[in-house]
This record gives sequence, structure tokens and C-alpha cells, in this order.
Amino acid sequence: MKIAIVGSGALGLYYGALLQRGGQDIHFLLRRDYDVVSRNGLKIFSINGDFELPTIQGYLRTEDIGPVDLVLLGLKTFSNNMLYELISPLIGDETQILTLQNGLGNEEALADQFGGERIIGGVAFLCSNRGQPGEVHHLGAGRITIGEYLRIDKERLEKLASVFNHCGIDCRMTDDIKKARWEKLVWNIPFNGLCALLMQPVDRLLAASHTRCLIREIMTEVIRAANTQEIDTPIHEEYAEEMLLFTDNMGVYKPSMLIDREEGRPMETTAIFRKPLEFARKQGYAMPRVEMLVTLLEQVVF
Repeated sequence: MKIAIVGSGALGLYYGALLQRGGQDIHFLLRRDYDVVSRNGLKIFSINGDFELPTIQGYLRTEDIGPVDLVLLGLKTFSNNMLYELISPLIGDETQILTLQNGLGNEEALADQFGGERIIGGVAFLCSNRGQPGEVHHLGAGRITIGEYLRIDKERLEKLASVFNHCGIDCRMTDDIKKARWEKLVWNIPFNGLCALLMQPVDRLLAASHTRCLIREIMTEVIRAANTQEIDTPIHEEYAEEMLLFTDNMGVYKPSMLIDREEGRPMETTAIFRKPLEFARKQGYAMPRVEMLVTLLEQVVF
């Protein structure tokens, strides 16, 4: 399968490397790593075993890649204004687009530009960070859940999951990608938000009883908002405790939004906070803790 990785950060490089190691034809759109990776290849330092790809196919423009079977989109959502420009050269008659981006509204934005029949939503539970140029550090997890935006061809979803699993990526299917996105937000909203605001990794927040309690309260607020949406089955409130216990095992982990703030980059406040608030408000449900959190984040001056 010919696959273009658009958004070659920690997520895109990690999954792209696994897919290439597994025999797929992978083409990376690169920015800051282009010179180093073109010269030295890509190194993955993983809890599942380190490996290196001495040679990869890296590009500065998607026009040089051409049409592909699959676009794997890991681009940060604050760059979504570039989607049409980046993805159009990759589109052929049968091209599928898998978005592993955070937050809500990504499938809808892609469907508006490229047609809903092409779009597959994906939710990645992955703990990974960038190292030096040409390096990725995989610290934990890695599971992907995928689901069709329009639910029109489950067989193609099964084939895609099979390819991913064959390459060592734990890939599962869902009939309800909207629910899977809200489940990810149960983690993303409190941890990305509070870690970025307080400039602390997850373990520091969990170690203090008052911040652990606040995290649980925010999670519960998000779960209740999710259950006002059109999802097939409700998310039980016990899921909050499951996510807390899951995060206890991460150790000193910095979520992506904390790293973005540390490095002076924009933060994904629209997709991770404002869109869920908008979706909840349409159903008559308010999220005051989430509203306060994003309001404070938006006041951060780099």
C-alpha cells in the first residue's frame, strides 16, 4: 500500500516507521527533519524495542509524492487551513484519508473538501515525543481505533486494520468513531489543558490530591457532554477512573500541548476545547470547568 504521512511529528514518524518496517510503501512529508532524515534515516527508541530505518522516502512537497492509496494525517489541527493545499496532490480515484488528529471537527472539515466517502476517522492513544531531529521516543501505548465517517464500506476498514496490525500497530475498528473521539477527549481535555497551563507533566498533577480531584471532575464533565451527543452507547462515568489509572503508569510524561507551549508553538485549543464546547452547547449542556480551562489557556502569552 502506498501511504503518504502528512504531519511527520512524533505520531506520524512513529506510525510511518512501523508501517515501512512492515513492508508498506511509505512517503513522508517532512519539514524541519528533512535534511537530517534524508541523510541519516530515522531512529525509533521504543519500549517495544528500538529500531532504525537507514533510508526513507522524504519530501518537502506533496506534489512530489503524487497520488497514494492512503493519506495518514497527523498534522496539528492549528494547521488545518493548509489541508486542501497539502492533500490535493495526493488524491487519486481510490485514495482514502485517515485522520489521527486530536479533537473534534476534523472528519467534517476533510469531508467538505474531499468527499465524505474517502474519510476514515482515527483515534490514537500514543505516548511519544520528539528527540533530536530524525529521532522519536515511544514511551507507551500506541493503540489506534478507526471508524468510517459515513459507514459505507466496512470491508475497506477491515483491510486497513489488517495492514496496520500486520505492521505491529494495535489497530481496532469501531462503528462509532464519534464516541471514540469523545473518549479520547476525556483524557485530552484535562491533561493537555492542565499540564500546559501549569507547565507540569502528568505525574505531578496526579500526585497532588486536589489536582487529581480536579482532573476527575473535568473528565466527568466531558463524559456527560459526550452522552448528550448522537453516540450509539453512553460512556460510563467509571471511565474517568480508568483513565486516571491508565495515566498513573505513564510516569513523567509531557502531553503534546505542554510541549507546544514550551517550544513556543500554537496550541490546539480550537479542536480540543472550543469544538467540544460548541457541540455540547448545541445540546443544551454547559461545561464550566472546560470553559474556564480554555479561557485561561488562551490568555497564555508566549
